[in-house]
Amino acid sequence: MVDQSIGKATTLSVELAAAQQARPGGIPLRIAGVHKTFITRGRTVEALAPVDLEVRAGEFVCLLGSSGCGKSTLLSIVAGLEPASGGRVWAGEREVRGPGTDRVLLFQEAALFPWLDVQRNVEFGLRQAGVSADERARTARHFLDLVHLTGFERSYIHQLSGGMRQRAALARALALDPAVLLMDEPFGALDALTRDRLQNELETIWATTGKTILFVTHNVREAVALGDRVLVFSPRPGRIVREFHIDLPRPRRLEDHALVDQAAEILAVLHTADTVAEGGHHGQ
Repeated sequence: MVDQSIGKATTLSVELAAAQQARPGGIPLRIAGVHKTFITRGRTVEALAPVDLEVRAGEFVCLLGSSGCGKSTLLSIVAGLEPASGGRVWAGEREVRGPGTDRVLLFQEAALFPWLDVQRNVEFGLRQAGVSADERARTARHFLDLVHLTGFERSYIHQLSGGMRQRAALARALALDPAVLLMDEPFGALDALTRDRLQNELETIWATTGKTILFVTHNVREAVALGDRVLVFSPRPGRIVREFHIDLPRPRRLEDHALVDQAAEILAVLHTADTVAEGGHHGQ
């Protein structure tokens, strides 16, 4: 008996390779000396130590670290939603000084409008931008098809599963044609099966569209499955302590031995960073 999963993986591999050759590409990101401090109850708390990072156009980079290490803060700064305490960010040739249509941030919660159906949610940003009704509808249907939500255009958010809501949120983001997707644990609240499926779909969408992606996660295997690079952050104040280039062939399966071995190596670095941080805190 032929293992159908092998055939599917081979087909997906061919599709990914073809898509990556044809994709238009996103824009590069440059983060120079970006750091962040907060004032809490009269105390200055350093959330993010100076970070220097360059991301190539169309690259998929995963940020990995324990809770509270500044990963999400860095994403908000790149999105232009939060000011840095110091340092600068460039998206393409432009310095980031606030939100822009070239960057879209997706959260763990889909943040869709419950009073609008799926298609109108996807059309929302286009409507704000003054796009005609016909063009909005065509664009929405295209991206709903891309995320496998054709047939659910008139469904409301409460009628969708968690995975379908994230697909709708992704379609809404893609409809604006941003060059950069900033994804803050988008699959963190989903069950393992749905998460695995959406990881595969995101990889295909990334290969097709060529967006630059910064992806925050706590899941080591997820980072290895998706990323071209994985950046390990120390506990607060967050800083990059190690960079891993992931050279495994795509598509990657979570159970592949090479992926498991790479994840184990990264996990060891994470544990070391946490241990060093705890020792430092105890010594203070």
